[in-house]
Amino acid sequence: MRLLLVEDDLMVASGIKLGLTDAGYAVDWLSNAERALEVTASESFDIAILDLGLPGMNGLALTQQLRKNGHTMPVMILTARDALHDCVQGLDIGADDYMIKPFELPELLARLRALLRRSQAATSSVLSFGPLEMDTSTRVACIQPEGLILELGPREWTVMEYLLINAPKPANKDKLLQALTGWDKEITPNAVEVYISRLRGKLEPHGIALRSIRGFGYRLEMATELGD
Repeated sequence: MRLLLVEDDLMVASGIKLGLTDAGYAVDWLSNAERALEVTASESFDIAILDLGLPGMNGLALTQQLRKNGHTMPVMILTARDALHDCVQGLDIGADDYMIKPFELPELLARLRALLRRSQAATSSVLSFGPLEMDTSTRVACIQPEGLILELGPREWTVMEYLLINAPKPANKDKLLQALTGWDKEITPNAVEVYISRLRGKLEPHGIALRSIRGFGYRLEMATELGD
């Protein structure tokens, strides 16, 4: 999942980015709202995390403008302010959640997972397809009913999660590429093929196939469906 972090405090931003990256997210960081508007005009993100007290255009104005521009991604506002009217105003203009600094990273991660589930119309942290289950809260993937644990690297996990979120529809290859990396890391389109190949090797013995959709991306299918 690709996250946009807009925070002008370098120390705070570095800590949040490190924690989110360690949790498996691709995180792009900006220090002002004006640049965030430029970037979101051409690039897509799964969640935006915005500081309220940004220089120039603040986080509330940025949230409002993002919604006016048609962006539907969940927005989390971070602030040191604890006044009720700030919270209410942020939610009223389009933010999805609100956290007061300082906060603990586990709570931020849990709230982000909840926002992702809500945006994907999911009610559980467990994603499934056939015998495959992924628990996004515990980051455990397994094959049921045996409970066989699948060992997945960080990027394999990201690809698998995106495939499951989209299943049974195909997942777009370009969006998979965006989910795998931020601006400070480069990855080629061919690298997606590498992770798809690795996942095929782990899924096919359990009757799950990864079908390539020419010119678009990939789709999870039960192996029996391929013969239909």
